[in-house]
Amino acid sequence: MTVRQERGRLRVLVIQALVFSLFATLFARLYYLQVVSGDTYHARAASQSLRDIVEQPERGLIVDDQGRPLVANRMSWVVSVDRNVLSKLGEHGSEVVVKRLASVLDMRPARIHAKLVSCGDRDSKVGVCWNGSPYQPVPVASDVGKAVALRILEQPEDYPAVLAEQQSVRSYPSPYGINLAHVLGYLSPITADEYEQAQKSDDTSVNGASVVGRAGVEQEYDRWLRGMPGYRTVAVDSMGRVIGDDSEVSGQPGDTLVTSIDAKVQSVVERRLHDTMMLARATHDPVTGRNYAADSGAVVVLEAKTGRVVAMASQPTYDPSVWVGGITKKQLSALYSTRAGNPLLGRATQGQFAPGSTWKPIMAVSALNNGFGPDTRLDCSSGLQVGNRWFKNYESVARGDITFAEAMQYSCDTFFYRVGLKLWQEYGTDPTNVDARDPLVEGAKKFGFGRRTGIDLPGESSGRIADRHWKLAYWKSMKGYYCAIDRRNTSGKRDFLHVFAHEFCLEGSYYRAGDAVNFSIGQGDTLVTPLQLARAYAALSNGGTLYEPRVGKAIVSPDGKILKRIAPKVQAHVKATAASMRYVDQALLGTAKVGTMAWKMIDFPLDQVHIRSKTGSAEVYGKQSTSWVASYDENYVVVMMVTQAGTGSGTSGPAVRAIWESLYGIDGMDVNPSRSAIPGTTPPKGLPTFHGDGSILPPARKEQQ
Repeated sequence: MTVRQERGRLRVLVIQALVFSLFATLFARLYYLQVVSGDTYHARAASQSLRDIVEQPERGLIVDDQGRPLVANRMSWVVSVDRNVLSKLGEHGSEVVVKRLASVLDMRPARIHAKLVSCGDRDSKVGVCWNGSPYQPVPVASDVGKAVALRILEQPEDYPAVLAEQQSVRSYPSPYGINLAHVLGYLSPITADEYEQAQKSDDTSVNGASVVGRAGVEQEYDRWLRGMPGYRTVAVDSMGRVIGDDSEVSGQPGDTLVTSIDAKVQSVVERRLHDTMMLARATHDPVTGRNYAADSGAVVVLEAKTGRVVAMASQPTYDPSVWVGGITKKQLSALYSTRAGNPLLGRATQGQFAPGSTWKPIMAVSALNNGFGPDTRLDCSSGLQVGNRWFKNYESVARGDITFAEAMQYSCDTFFYRVGLKLWQEYGTDPTNVDARDPLVEGAKKFGFGRRTGIDLPGESSGRIADRHWKLAYWKSMKGYYCAIDRRNTSGKRDFLHVFAHEFCLEGSYYRAGDAVNFSIGQGDTLVTPLQLARAYAALSNGGTLYEPRVGKAIVSPDGKILKRIAPKVQAHVKATAASMRYVDQALLGTAKVGTMAWKMIDFPLDQVHIRSKTGSAEVYGKQSTSWVASYDENYVVVMMVTQAGTGSGTSGPAVRAIWESLYGIDGMDVNPSRSAIPGTTPPKGLPTFHGDGSILPPARKEQQ
């Protein structure tokens, strides 16, 4: 064998050895993959063909005190797009499907594309992008017509990757035609930040596609109402299409919220508020020479002994169903529109207004606890000179020396001016002393003004007590603005703005006698919410207890089990003598008999329904007067307010009377409890009865048991 042959043979052996080693390695690897690790890789392969689909739970009901549904659920057709299937169609194929779908849904293709982008991606738009699972079909249209849904279902070859199915959405039965939007609230999709926070706190009741409460009791009791989502694991093919179910974890419907609202009383309140505002707008204002604007209003009805909310209305309002299925940009703009009166703002809890003469009973209690007595008599003159300003009585009426009772009944301003002036002279003549004692301010704070009531509705305003500390803080925050106006006034202009700017720049923090007398009649910079005033009058009724008002009454599970009773909560007690509270309480009985409310209460059975009341006409610079009536008895408090609407009793009086008539079943001078809006005339202490078949019966009263 030659050297060349020997080398050739050696090369063949090397190649054979190499090939053998490669095959040995390959067979060893195959053995490892198929035998040793076969089960592991099989499981991984199987898991890659399974997808988790979230099934949203049905949200809990919201019912009134009799069990009438205020918010329920209905089935709605929802069109969704499976992005996994859509991506397999290619760029051209997917664009054809999107354009075809946009046409049938009457939407722009760009809108559908925006909805299909995951939140956090580069092209995502906040409020439009998809915040849910990447494997979950993305809803692109809700509340579509049945004909559209059936077309998609019957022509799957034209709409690959498109699904049409029924889902549960909110509905508003509106018993007795009520609105109640500001109390109920609305829903909107969970944000990325909210979902991230829920994940950090191990909250499994929400997912990326959840909707959550945004206002009203929908937000306050959201964790009870939302329920628990279900999860369905499905098998998909290589195209991402569902080919079968693998497993399922059932969801849990949300719990029912029982409220203290009575739908029948609410309907009376809403109708009377609306009609009052419409009538005011058609009424000539002799002061301004034009009709009243009557641009907003509110009514609050509370249980005096518990602080529970029986009815609460606000104008302007909105249709809560506008949020169902997603709200358009145009619709949202209308809800925030200043021209439309900002309908999203609930005037009963968020609106802040000068209380006018409804403030006087609070001032009377304060004065009677600080040196004045039931026998005190002061001059109800036509006006009072305070510093360089003449403070006039309403319509310049003079009544001579009168008592606190008469001053409240006839709403004498100058009587209370003298009260405020005397206390200012006694404790606070130094206008720069922010720590000077002020018994009237102290008294107002004891009745809960200047802080939130604690009602179980989000977004409540705190009102404002315009005391010395507030005035100093306001001056510090605004002096730069007004001092700049004053410095620019080199020509010595004497119009209102420039005179005010000059005085404010120099002494805007001073708390003078004029501030004190203004405070005593609910004028000036002090602001209250209608709910705050109603709660204070409830304290006059019940002997001084300040409750945190409650809309929620109980939480009931889907099977009818009572999970939680929401008891009335005491926030504070008014620190005042029982004698002073009784005096004011008895004095206010006379307002409807001989005082400012008497002309609106003719032929009303005051000997059977003992209504205490106080009227008010709050003056606001540059606007028409705000109409107020605050009233109560041993069971209820009824407070009504309409801005730019005229006098208290003249505008709001008839409506307040009508509400009292509905509460007690009054027809003329006849009191018939069987005709009252609430059976038995007072709210039920018990709860509605929930049956397994879904029916709800009103609470049984003692007389029925």
